[in-house]
Amino acid sequence: MTRYILKRVVLALLTLWLVTAVVFFTTHVLPGNVGLRILGPFAERDAINALNEELGMNRPIITQYLDWIGTTLHGDLGQSILYDEPVSKILWPALVYSTKLASMAFLICVPLSILGGVVAALKRGKLVDRVITVGSLSAAMIPEFVWGVIFVLVFGVELRWLPVSGLADDGAGPLNQALHLLMPSLCLVLVLFGYIARITRAGVIEALDSDYTRTAILKGMSQRQVIWKHVLRNALLPTIAVVASQITYLIGGLVAIELIFNYPGFGSLLLGSVTYRDYPTLQAAVLITGTIIVTVQLLADILFSVLNPRIRQGISS
Repeated sequence: MTRYILKRVVLALLTLWLVTAVVFFTTHVLPGNVGLRILGPFAERDAINALNEELGMNRPIITQYLDWIGTTLHGDLGQSILYDEPVSKILWPALVYSTKLASMAFLICVPLSILGGVVAALKRGKLVDRVITVGSLSAAMIPEFVWGVIFVLVFGVELRWLPVSGLADDGAGPLNQALHLLMPSLCLVLVLFGYIARITRAGVIEALDSDYTRTAILKGMSQRQVIWKHVLRNALLPTIAVVASQITYLIGGLVAIELIFNYPGFGSLLLGSVTYRDYPTLQAAVLITGTIIVTVQLLADILFSVLNPRIRQGISS
């Protein structure tokens, strides 16, 4: 087990390094002048060049990359060009906001999707199965920002059941914060539910038709015992992979949702750093995003090996 985990950690670190290198070099070759962007189109050329020199943009790109790696390893994420503040002071509050939203969406989506997939598999071919599969796929075909607009108009403006802003007032309690995050979370849930539920349904159906399930039934085990002890243990393996892969989508979906619900999260900050060529903020944001994705994938791999030792043995051999 230790050997397997070490292999996955090394691969995760290598993946993270490749991601940061690609993002650093691609962002620095994008068209646009940082000094011109900050000072405006009517600024003098000498002032623009002086600002670029001060920001280190005129140095060789390899030198810039090595300096960034060195300072990052020492815990210094740099100075934001757009906000003229330390990047860490800007990123961490935004990351906390986005973590709240993403956590609430996942806490609703994952159990609900797994339950929907299991119910659809147990009622295979019946009306409940068709409603869950067709309805969830139809909902997934509509982008999250469209759901956001619909929810704001229906539940926020017309019915006034929920607040239209995702950000609660300062000092608001947990229930009030959850109420503000409910609509943004549901927009993400409607898009993610279909994929997770269908994969769960397929896995449960395959497990129900397997020899070990029939053997357990012949031994006199109840349907509940068979599902808990045999079916779900094997059926949830592909579901875990899908849930882990949706982290990438979730980060992208947060950008649109945060803009619609006026939520000052990580996605909005990432979009602003791209728009204004705020390289230090963009690089740090991608580094944190990549770390989250790689960590989730690593945890999914470890959970895979716990649920199915054959996977661990096959990779370690």
